Amino acid sequence: MCRPEPALGFLLGSLELAGDTRMFWLIGPDSTSRTGFTHITGGIQTMPAETQISEKYLNQHSRPSDLKITDMRVVHLKGIPMRVPLIRIDTNQGICGYGEVRDGASSTYALMLKSRILGENPCNVDKVFRKIKQFGFHARQAGGVCGIEMALMDLAGKAYGVPAYMLAGGKFRDKVLVYSDTPSEPDGKAMGKRLKARMDQGFKFLKMDLGIYFLRNVPDTVIGFPDTLRSFTVMHPFTGIQLTDKGIDYLCKYVDDVRSVIGYEVPLAVDHIGHIGLESCIRLGKALDQFTLAWLEDLLPWQFTDQYVTLSRAVTTPICTGEDIYLKEGFMPLFEKRAVSIIHPDLASSGGILETKKIGDAAQEHGIAMAMHMAGSPIAALASVHCAAATENFLVLENHSVDEPKWNELVTGLPNPLIQDGYIAVPETPGLGFEDLNEAMIREHIDPDHPGYFEPTDVWDTERSHDRLWS
Repeated sequence: MCRPEPALGFLLGSLELAGDTRMFWLIGPDSTSRTGFTHITGGIQTMPAETQISEKYLNQHSRPSDLKITDMRVVHLKGIPMRVPLIRIDTNQGICGYGEVRDGASSTYALMLKSRILGENPCNVDKVFRKIKQFGFHARQAGGVCGIEMALMDLAGKAYGVPAYMLAGGKFRDKVLVYSDTPSEPDGKAMGKRLKARMDQGFKFLKMDLGIYFLRNVPDTVIGFPDTLRSFTVMHPFTGIQLTDKGIDYLCKYVDDVRSVIGYEVPLAVDHIGHIGLESCIRLGKALDQFTLAWLEDLLPWQFTDQYVTLSRAVTTPICTGEDIYLKEGFMPLFEKRAVSIIHPDLASSGGILETKKIGDAAQEHGIAMAMHMAGSPIAALASVHCAAATENFLVLENHSVDEPKWNELVTGLPNPLIQDGYIAVPETPGLGFEDLNEAMIREHIDPDHPGYFEPTDVWDTERSHDRLWS
């Protein structure tokens, strides 16, 4: 729990009048209302005279320009549904901000940055981000930088009394479309029923997995070395795995069965094909074109831009990638070669709210839409919502926790469930938009391998190095 003391607002200025009288100008906590009042010896008198306020409520100590970061602490969650470290950044004024290290990542990626941000003003979001961004990298190695950026945006929004999307330039929409990650079924019609249930819940966009793991027990469908077929650590072009015509027909039949249940009323995207090479991707992609899928996701490692170009030109289904790419410059080769139709950054990997907004804007300039990956807590979800609201070419946001009712209860002050009729409403309250953490629920889901609730992290206070990248 860390909230600022309630105050009438911040002091803007004063002017000496006659005698013991001084005129003051006060800006309200909402950063919009301004009040003139006179100070007369013995107290404060507003205009009109009948409104009296106590001098103690003139809170000059809470000006955003005076904020300083004083601490950063972590709590590790498990089971709702992912393993997620949450971070809390404290300040000298009692305001704190919350962020999140990406699902499955190490909290060390954030803690190693603590000494580099202590004493900084959290409202200088871009300055602090530029100071620490060199310590991030692609995928989960970006988790520390991104989690801190979320917390800074939460803090800055609270300090100025505005929602985070306002700090990103304002909003294009009042609610954000969401799709639900849906567990796979080995049978296409059974999968269709699962997806139809999502539609009945109000979801207007669907995604499913369509992997070569469906073919493991089907003879003559896939060619590859037994060990390679089970590997998730060998990049796609190097596995030697190939799909046969029978295997492609099998996967097409699966999608056809799904479509027979859900129809073509809502978009359907496909993910987790498996580690097959470019040639098999093209053959499968062409065969799947008939089903008018919303996109084919991560068929290849994102690093192989030229292979994505070849794939995109060979099929008519939109090609999508991006959840593991860090910073705008990581996306630019895909944009400049028009290698994909849709990018899919995860804000907890791509650089945080402001950097992901830049990524979306750059994509738009190249005629590319932006969906967003998200598999974290409500903190990462809300950060993504603010970014999505501020990005014009945004399509849809992922959520992995629809089947976890306790997920909604990790924070307070929001609608429960957070997703209603397939959308998340953009919060209008300061920062990321939630009131506070639900401490009881957080404690219930603490990772037993990392016990403790925001314990001191003093060991990271003085970690130093010569960080300059040039001479």
